[in-house]
Formats: sequence, structure tokens, C-alpha cells
Amino acid sequence: QVQLVESGGGLVQPGGSLRLSCAFSGFTLNYYAIGWFRQAPGKGREGVSCRSGLDGSIYYAESVKGRFTFSRDMSKNTVSLQMHSLEPGDTAVYYCAADPDRDYCSGYVFEDGARAYTHWGQGTQVTVSS
Repeated sequence: QVQLVESGGGLVQPGGSLRLSCAFSGFTLNYYAIGWFRQAPGKGREGVSCRSGLDGSIYYAESVKGRFTFSRDMSKNTVSLQMHSLEPGDTAVYYCAADPDRDYCSGYVFEDGARAYTHWGQGTQVTVSS
């Protein structure tokens, strides 16, 4: 049974940093793609970053490139999203998600109309405000 549990959200001032974590079970990173998505109030789901289970490559959306870093801790079955230089536009509920198509991680995954990942966590709120 695949499970994903996010943690680490909160309120931060513009320019600040937060680290989100996703504890997962029921699969291994070698056989699943895993990623971070977000949804702001009144907006659609937006891809943030993902990791291919095929070759470990990491993809970032242009809006977060250079500010966010995806990492994983294989010993703890956890992946993290380190976020720096946060902006009010980053305010959203952030979700960790996984998919059994282990190579389902690239720019096309984040395009409008792309097939959603199969498994999702409950989400964690990130609010960037002064």
C-alpha cells in the first residue's frame, strides 16, 4: 500500500526558507517517479519538481529553478524539498506524489492536461507573507 505523508509547511516571510519532507512507504524510489506539486487558492495544480526512478534525474519547473532543491534520503524513505528565496507567489498547498511509471518525470509531466500522478499525500500548507 503506497502512502505519502508531507510535513514542514508553515508561515514564512518573503525571502525566507522552508524545508518540506515527504515520508513514503509501499514502494522504492528505483521503481517509482516521485514529485512535488502545489495548488494555490483558485488555481490549478502546478508541478514543482520531480525525480525519475529510472535514472535519478531531477526536473524543476522554471518558476522554482535555482531556488528549490529536491533531495532524497534512501535510508529514511524520505524525500525533501528545500525552498529558498520564497515569494508570495509560492503560497500554496504542497503535495508529494508518486507514480509507478518510474520515468514519468520531465517537462511534459507539468504541462496542462498531463496525466496526474497516481498516489498523493494529504498536502502541507506553505504561506509566504510579511
